[in-house]
Amino acid sequence: MQWLLKYILKIKPNFEEGQKLHWLYPVYEATETILFSTDEKTKSAPHIRDSIDIKRVMILVVITLIPCYIFGAINVGYQNAIALGIERSLIGNLIFGAITIVPIIAVTFIAGAFWEILFAIVRKHDISEGFLVTCALIPLTMPPSIPLWQLFIATSFGIVIGKEIFGGVGMNIFNPALTARCFIFFSYPSKISGDMVWLVGPDGYSGATALSVPATTKNSDAVTLLENVSQFDYSWLNLASGWIPGSIGETNKFIIFAAALILMAMKLISWRVILGGVSGLFAMAYVGNLIAPYTDNSMLSIPAHYHLVMGSFAFGLTFMATEPVTGSHTDTGRLFYGFFVGVLTVIIRSINPAYPEGVMLAILLMNAFASLIDYFVVKVNVNRRMSRYAQ
Repeated sequence: MQWLLKYILKIKPNFEEGQKLHWLYPVYEATETILFSTDEKTKSAPHIRDSIDIKRVMILVVITLIPCYIFGAINVGYQNAIALGIERSLIGNLIFGAITIVPIIAVTFIAGAFWEILFAIVRKHDISEGFLVTCALIPLTMPPSIPLWQLFIATSFGIVIGKEIFGGVGMNIFNPALTARCFIFFSYPSKISGDMVWLVGPDGYSGATALSVPATTKNSDAVTLLENVSQFDYSWLNLASGWIPGSIGETNKFIIFAAALILMAMKLISWRVILGGVSGLFAMAYVGNLIAPYTDNSMLSIPAHYHLVMGSFAFGLTFMATEPVTGSHTDTGRLFYGFFVGVLTVIIRSINPAYPEGVMLAILLMNAFASLIDYFVVKVNVNRRMSRYAQ
């Protein structure tokens, strides 16, 4: 790679101040620092000696998403084979799924890169590495049948409205990837929700998703309803294994759980948010189970361990609720933040008949309250210290 490094350093003067290509310096800087570690030093305190920079951190997060993409591609092919009533090998399913999702990935990165580069050039600052994670997350939250033009608009909305208008990375209030999905959900609901199976199959092939089964049936036990679905296997183990219709990256909970452990071990995400989220989910599900016998709402009868593997909760909690910019920044605040994400997920799933999935809205809502949680945590700590030293 020495030849590549020498070439990059050779053309660097063309992009420096006063040169004709200076306006493209953000593009050059992004290319150089993605390929090689930067030799730049922070211009102001604090100065921390470390062998890793933000781009490497972001790339590590993207790497943990690769297994989700691989399984997602296999599952798309598998669901298509079921729809057609044919047998297809694992490699065959992977190839079919890859053909389906690669254009989705390409459109997302093209849209994200366009807006990121444009804002970097206009504002004359470096290209943010955060768009790598955002653009890697957005395809995983989408069904494989999503129209590409809608995806381009949604990605643009997520990047521009969700991040850039606030000042860019580190200044945004809401998670950009979730903002993009929220835009799709409310702008084109028929393409991302409802009883149509989220797969590439023959016209007219449809079936209820796991969450919509109890959502559309009254006065029944949710687990019994799921076990009686003949078209798909909605047992707990299969829900966790991911061989079900769903968004590209959300279905296999074992892969997501492994990614969460890796990211927590590398201290790239906070275990407090994960613990708080799971605790909130279990607590609210328990309350719902207590209420279920006195209502005709079948969603309230879903046990906590089923809530954990249904829908996008595991994916959203691992990769989006833990996002450092839009979440709480205090240790205690992260516990409360995660807890309320879990609580709101169950409430939205159970109470809102039009939207049986709840994690997207739960995280976006808690994004808005994250700073308020930190404010009260800091205030309590200050009052405690004042009373301690006043004695």
